[in-house]
This record gives sequence, structure tokens and C-alpha cells, in this order.
Amino acid sequence: MTVSTPYTPFRGYGLIKVGLSVCWPVFGGWVEVWRDDFNGNSLNPNNWKFETGGGGWGNNELEYYTNGQNVQVANGVLTIQVKVQNQGGNNFTSSRLNSLQAWTYGYFQARAKLPNGYDLWPAIWLYPQSNTYGTWAASGEIDIMEYRGQVNNTILGTIQYGAQWPNNAALGSGATAFPYDFSANYHIFGVQWNKTTISWLVDGKPYFSTNINRNMSTGAPYTAFGQPFDKPFFWILNVAVGGNFFPTNVYGPQVTPAQASQWAQPNMYVDYVSVSQWQ
Repeated sequence: MTVSTPYTPFRGYGLIKVGLSVCWPVFGGWVEVWRDDFNGNSLNPNNWKFETGGGGWGNNELEYYTNGQNVQVANGVLTIQVKVQNQGGNNFTSSRLNSLQAWTYGYFQARAKLPNGYDLWPAIWLYPQSNTYGTWAASGEIDIMEYRGQVNNTILGTIQYGAQWPNNAALGSGATAFPYDFSANYHIFGVQWNKTTISWLVDGKPYFSTNINRNMSTGAPYTAFGQPFDKPFFWILNVAVGGNFFPTNVYGPQVTPAQASQWAQPNMYVDYVSVSQWQ
């Protein structure tokens, strides 16, 4: 369901608009409970850890994730660098960062500038802290932002759920075009997630929303509406290269090291990430 008249929460009294309905008064607001501005000259080890390795990551990806060699922190910006570099049998290296903290419900935001280059696949997403309902994707996944590096004005927001692969389900915005080049400037990618709804936003403006107050099982042992999205999820920030996200019948052959030498901007830059909760 595309949101045309969005619910816009804020601190203090005011209106909530949903469609043509108006409710008054409202008290409460988003209170920031966690934030990383990437100050200093290194990643905060109390906030992040690296997930390393290759092997395709279930998507036939072409990168190898290193233990920090592809990350730079400077001037208040985290840079995830993609390099043409052989490691672990892969032609490319990159980084994948997981937050050490996890949250149930909230407003999750990341201000980032995205890569520009053939078959680059940056993602900002949330993953369950534990496999309460089973392995992927029975315990859920919330993709705040995915993007193809050769389509610079288009992003996707998606949830994965229902059952363990291959019986899982996916629901999301699909490829959604904006009047921006996401590799040219910073934008804020976010989701607002509560017991009944997950909404996706760019620069604070909702563009897609889905109801989770329903039976979401396609085989997983869910016992209540809203499952599996009732457990703590942690951040993942990464840039992948190639793989199933780029079907060859649409995007052409998978990127080669020679083609990668022509990438205009192979890095993802992250200004901050934050989590707020409604109080």
C-alpha cells in the first residue's frame, strides 16, 4: 500500500492524519535512544563488528568482506570502500558491518550517499538478533534501502518473512524512482516500525507502508499477528558486488574487474545512523 497522506509523528500535541481521518489530541514523540555519528578516526568497537568472508552470501555475490580493511572513518563519515582486489577466491573486497545493539520497534534512520557503478549493491537493513522462528527468512528481515549502482535514482524497501527459505515471502515497494541521483548527495533512508505497520521513508517523507498486524506465516510457526517482526533487530551496513540482485537478462553479464575500473564512485558514505523510539 502506497502512503499518500502519511502518518507523521512528532513531539508534543498535534494532529495525526491517516487518509481522511483526523485524531486530536496526541501526546508523545520520537526520542532518540541510540546514534553513531562516526566521530574520531576509527569505528567504535562498542557499536559495530565486522562480518567477514565470501562464498556468495546466498546470492552469488562476487565480493569478499574483510575485517576492517575496507572501512575508513574520518571527518564524521563512515566510508565503506569496494576494491578490485583478489581475496578468498573473489575479485572484489568490501565491508559488512553489524551493530552490536538491537531494538524492537522504532524509527531507524541512516544518512548516506550511495555508490555509482555497474553491479554495485549497497544495502542498509535490519536483521533479527536470534532465529526465534527459524533460519532465514522465517525470523524476518527489514531492508531499509537497497539500490543498484547503475540505476542511480531508484531504491527498494522490502521485508522478508513467512517461512524458512525457499518457502519464504517478500513484500515491499519494488523499484521506486525518485527525482534524485542518490550517488550525488546525501539522503536519509529510514523505516518506522511498530506493532502493526512498517513504513519506509526518504528524507522524512513516507513512500511505502505495509500492514504486519496479520498472520504472516507461509510455513513458520508464528502464533500471533505481527510475528516475526516482534523481536529485536540489529543494523547491517554493506556494499555487495553483483549476484542475483542483477539478473543477467535485465542488467547484462556480471561485472568484471576490467569493468569495475570504470566505476565512477565505488564507495558508500554514511554520515550517521540513529534509532528513536516512541515515548
